[in-house]
Order: sequence, then C-alpha cells, then structure tokens
Amino acid sequence: MNDDVRNIALGLVASGVSATAGWFFRTYLWRRQLRRKREFFGLPGGSECLLVVNQDPSASGRGVSRHDAFALLELSALIKECGAHADIVVHDAARQGFGIRTEFCVGGPASNRRTDAHLRSMLPGVAVNTDFEDATDGGAFTIGGESYRLEKGIAEYVLLARLTGPEGGRPVFLASGQRGITNQAAVRYLARHHTRLARRHGLDGTFCLLLKVVNSDAYGPDMVELVADVTASATAGTVTGR
Repeated sequence: MNDDVRNIALGLVASGVSATAGWFFRTYLWRRQLRRKREFFGLPGGSECLLVVNQDPSASGRGVSRHDAFALLELSALIKECGAHADIVVHDAARQGFGIRTEFCVGGPASNRRTDAHLRSMLPGVAVNTDFEDATDGGAFTIGGESYRLEKGIAEYVLLARLTGPEGGRPVFLASGQRGITNQAAVRYLARHHTRLARRHGLDGTFCLLLKVVNSDAYGPDMVELVADVTASATAGTVTGR
C-alpha cells in the first residue's frame, strides 16, 4: 500500500469515526431535550393527559371558536411530540383533581368553568371582569392593583400559567385570555419558549405570566410581549391544601 492509498484509507476511517461520534452526540442531545421536555410538561412517554375544551360564549350548543380550535391543535402536536396521549373533555364535564394527569386548560373564566375554578383556588390574586357588555372594563384583568383592559385587535392580554397542587404531582397549564386569539397566542408562546421557561422557573416550578398580544388584527397570534411575571401577585392568598 503506497502513501496515497494509506492516506485516503485513514481519511475515510477518520471521517467515519467523526460521523459516528457526531450521530451519537446529536442523539444524546435530542434524548436529553426530550427528557427535559417531558418532565416540564409532566408527559412521560405513553402517559395520558387532559385537554379541557372551552365553549364559545357567542355560539349555540358546544361551539369552539376558530382560534381556540387552533390552540387545541397546537397542544395536540406538542403532546404527540412527547409520546403522550390526550383525553379531550368539555370544560363543564371535567372531574379531576390536581396532580393526577397533566391538564391543559384553554379559555378564560367566561367560557371555561374549569379555568374559573383554577383561578379561584390557585390564582386568587387575579380578578377577571367577565361582563363583556361593559364597554370600558369588559374582559379586563386586575392583578396586584393594576388593570389590563381589552383593546380588541390592538392590545389584548392572556395569562399563561403552570400550576401544581399542594401535594405536587402532574401540572396544570392554563391559557386564560381575553379572546380566543389570545389563547392561541399563549399556547404558541408556551410551545416555542418551553425550554427557556423551564430554565427560568425549573422543570417542576409554578409560574404565572401576563402576556400581551399586539395588533392581532394585522399579525394574528404571533406578536406576543411578556408584560410581567405576576406569579407572586396572582398566587397571593392561596391556601395550602385547598
């Protein structure tokens, strides 16, 4: 074997070793990210979770608004990525305590009784005006003495929360917005930023974020600003063991 052939052979071997090492490293990173994602969402492979569907107040029967339906589809994709399965239930038929299964609850208290229950028990520092006929304050959030009013299509707010009961267990994720498009915006924000949220709040931490959806008439659910982490104000007054 002359030097040229030997060099080519050594180069091929080195390339093969490098490619194999790269594959193992990428696989390790992918598995690590998936493991952390499953832990943050409380969705081990093969597990089941609860998708709580709200009801469009303007629709007859059990109608779901278009943007809420999109939010549920995005959550379904996220759940599938974790290798879990979703049990879909209407908000007024959900009968489950905290920690049994991961729960994704979509919609504000006016359209989702389950959200109303979560706000009362876990986020008592949040007040929501559900009288949408009130031209000034209909749909407004009041948190820590500050009011956040709905300006339809211009500035709209949504709460994105990860909640756990006093005994731990699986989390509840809450997307409680002033309109259906804000619910979708919160779900999309959660899907895009879950790694950052886990890094900041921990894989099993409780948090409540106030998000602002900007100019939804033009940009849909994509222009989202983090207004504040309102966890301390929102959870003030929570009774342990409730």
